[in-house]
Amino acid sequence: MTPNRLSATQVLLCGALIVTLSMGIRHGFGLWLQPLTAAHGWPRESFALAMAVQNLAWGALGIGAGMVADRWGPYRVLWAGALLYALGLAGMALATDPVVFAWTAGVLIGAAQAGTTYAIVYGVIGRQIEAERRSWAMGVAAAAGSFGQFLMVPLEGWLIEHLGWQHALLALAVAVLAIGPLALGLREPHFHATRAAAPTQGVMHALREALGTRSFVLLMAGYFVCGFQVVFIGVHMPSYLKDQGLAPQVASTALALIGLFNVAGTYAAGALGQRLAKRKILAAIYALRSVAIVVFLSVPLSPASVYVFAAVMGLLWLSTVPPTNALVAQIFGVAHLSMLGGFVFFSHQVGSFAGVWLGGLLYDRTGSYDVVWWLAIALGVLAAAVNLPIREAPLARGPARVAPGAA
Repeated sequence: MTPNRLSATQVLLCGALIVTLSMGIRHGFGLWLQPLTAAHGWPRESFALAMAVQNLAWGALGIGAGMVADRWGPYRVLWAGALLYALGLAGMALATDPVVFAWTAGVLIGAAQAGTTYAIVYGVIGRQIEAERRSWAMGVAAAAGSFGQFLMVPLEGWLIEHLGWQHALLALAVAVLAIGPLALGLREPHFHATRAAAPTQGVMHALREALGTRSFVLLMAGYFVCGFQVVFIGVHMPSYLKDQGLAPQVASTALALIGLFNVAGTYAAGALGQRLAKRKILAAIYALRSVAIVVFLSVPLSPASVYVFAAVMGLLWLSTVPPTNALVAQIFGVAHLSMLGGFVFFSHQVGSFAGVWLGGLLYDRTGSYDVVWWLAIALGVLAAAVNLPIREAPLARGPARVAPGAA
């Protein structure tokens, strides 16, 4: 182990468990759509809007959370995120008004996810894991989030069935507090000394530099599509399948299969990122998603077709995460990785907002999800095209472009 660095095993284990909890819980939120709206007599759009606000808050607040983590270290951010997650889940269970529900399930949980998911964990990985193993390590962490979906979604379905939807949320509120103690494993003892000893680029300068780089903008555009597709499918597919007459267990199994196969997909994407051009990996993922959706809509719907679709989408689900974040580190370095990763992720979450909200809105207006399915297909083709021109070489900086000290 390199001096002043944490053990790679410790970083990956604690980071993986944190992502497993944080991402695993949020992947199952679609299971609450029907029991919660039925209990309150709300339209689906009320639930969908809260989930859309959650994704937008996650993205917007993720930039600030990344800045704080880059400046002061991830430990405090992870603890704050764990507490907000518990409060948000409890509020989600107890809210009786759609506006209050949007604040708890939307804003509070969105803020919690900003402080407990990839941007924060990847900042530690970027600093603590050598560059030649960074893409692989990010693939391991992303695979953990996928395993969390495989592990947590069936558990959440079981909790809803045996405890009721409200008590299931309260149980999860207690469980998510485990993120706090796990954050100890990501506490970098020499973080402040290292930052003080090395000249750093100012935050605002780093942001202006990134936004002025064409490859960064293209990466953001592709990530918008990623958010649109996965959150629309994750939240609305259980209701889509139930509307088509399939049993609720089919949806739970499908979401679990997405998580299971994405363990392999995200790990493979991270490993391949050490050998192949990351822009080509991303373009292939987006193109294959569109093909998978076209096939799914074209064949007769059955449990078998759902499971095959879930397995294929699982391989492609979060596999965009390792190459996207590895590209940010490769082009811009790791000094502001959590902040820049949070900014790219904000684009992802704007796409998530659009996907989940349009899913609920257009269903209420048309009685069908068809328009949103085909929109997801078209956007996937667009995302494949915009990723191909990305330049992967580290950004050349002259002495004048580096500011001595944080802005």
